[in-house]
Amino acid sequence: MVLRFGKGFVLSTLISIFLTVGTSVAYAADFTTATYRLAVAEAAQEDKDIASFYKDYSYQPLWTGRNREDRERRTAFLSFLETSDFHGLPRSKYGIEGLETRLKSAKTQADLAVVEVEFTKAFLTFARDIQTGVLKPKEVDEDIARKVPYRKRISYLTSLAESTPSAYFRALAPTSGEYIRLASEKFRLRAILNGGDWGHDVPSGDLMGQGARDERVPYIRNRLIVMGYLDRSFGNHFDADVEAAIIEFQEDHGLKADGIVGPSTVEMLNMSAEDRLKAVMVAMERERWTNMERGQRHVLVNLTDFTAKIYDDGEITFQTRSVVGHPDEERRSPEFSDTIEHMVVNPTWNVPRSIATKEYLPLLKEDRFALDYLNLLDPDGFIIDRQAVDFTEFTEEDFPFDIKQPPSNSNALGLVKFMFPNRYNIYLHDTPAKSLFGEERRAFSHGCIRLQDPFDFAYALLAVQSEDPQLEFLETLATGKETTLPLQSHVPVHIIYRTAVGQADGRMQYRRDVYGRDAKIWDALEQAGVALMGQDS
Repeated sequence: MVLRFGKGFVLSTLISIFLTVGTSVAYAADFTTATYRLAVAEAAQEDKDIASFYKDYSYQPLWTGRNREDRERRTAFLSFLETSDFHGLPRSKYGIEGLETRLKSAKTQADLAVVEVEFTKAFLTFARDIQTGVLKPKEVDEDIARKVPYRKRISYLTSLAESTPSAYFRALAPTSGEYIRLASEKFRLRAILNGGDWGHDVPSGDLMGQGARDERVPYIRNRLIVMGYLDRSFGNHFDADVEAAIIEFQEDHGLKADGIVGPSTVEMLNMSAEDRLKAVMVAMERERWTNMERGQRHVLVNLTDFTAKIYDDGEITFQTRSVVGHPDEERRSPEFSDTIEHMVVNPTWNVPRSIATKEYLPLLKEDRFALDYLNLLDPDGFIIDRQAVDFTEFTEEDFPFDIKQPPSNSNALGLVKFMFPNRYNIYLHDTPAKSLFGEERRAFSHGCIRLQDPFDFAYALLAVQSEDPQLEFLETLATGKETTLPLQSHVPVHIIYRTAVGQADGRMQYRRDVYGRDAKIWDALEQAGVALMGQDS
């Protein structure tokens, strides 16, 4: 047999192999002969990580050897590949059937060496997909600025070689309770789809509440029954049981929980099991992107839920409503993780240039004294005399002034902001526009996150470092001066986007895809080979 080596294969590799192998008969019995090792080296040479691993591993097999360890590793891996559908992964991507076929048809040690490296490539692809996601977030949407906790590829191989295979493979997928709940919901929804979805949609119509008798009530009852919110019952009477079920449904879907069936409630009642399944599978991919420790204490902002929460040891210890970025492309809030370092009491608002030039400059052109609560500063930081400026001379590109709003009750940032310096200029803050927190869909800002209860949020953050956090904060506020209060222990903050969220009691909550990001992710997953209905259905 003649081995043909690619141009990347160097003489030093050949020498290293022959020096390691020698001519021992024992190596031949274990089919780690020079022929096998040379073939492994050739097959691996195009992938520097794989080539480096096998060189350090003395070109011994991980998968195709005859010893018990290799057989267990191979069997465990092939078995684990069969769970790809359960995890919502693209089964066809890993060539499961092809691996088994080529292994059975291998006739020579060189054939086995090629199969050995193919196993390794499939393993590395599957390991990364199941642990940190199939997709690269920013390639789907540039506002998903998520730093995925990728592991070094070679570390997968070295860890595998030193581990019990079955336990190692089980530990690859996210182990969070949320991931497990999502996987369980995926299984449930697939079963529902196999049975024909939820049944007939609820017709639209006038507002309806307790006491009403309407031909649409049976549709509402049936939908609530099949979704698990109502025991089996009959009739067109909107009774107390239906109302209680509707309130529970509304709470689970981020709606105003008033027991009244209106357009928003009908919209969410008619959300198909297929759309819910897509949301769950997208959420599983997002969970893989954030497969890391969030912090013993951390802040979680779910953009689709319009809430901000503080978690301590896995429990919600504080929660408030939020207002997030408007759905307009330039105003959407990005997704990323950072660390809150300090808060600023009585903040000055430094108006972003995009707002200054796109929104405020046109107003100043019409009336130079418009927006008189704002200060315009020259490049040296001095407040300009508007009387001496003709704003019609400027364009968005050459507008030379900075715009600031001094601390006040009417300041756009309110009376406190919470800072985690980032290149997106996003932070959490108070707001004088309190009425917006009463809205069901609270997407109105320019990207920053407004909090309904910012003072209580401040007290909660300061509580771990102050004997009287409320007094400390209010005394600082009373000065009227811009003041920075540092956090002695910085707090991780995660701005996420989840339209399907599991609850500890096992019930899922669903939200609208306010920015259309989940739809983009699902399209990308489908293109990558993910199937809505898999073999576990």
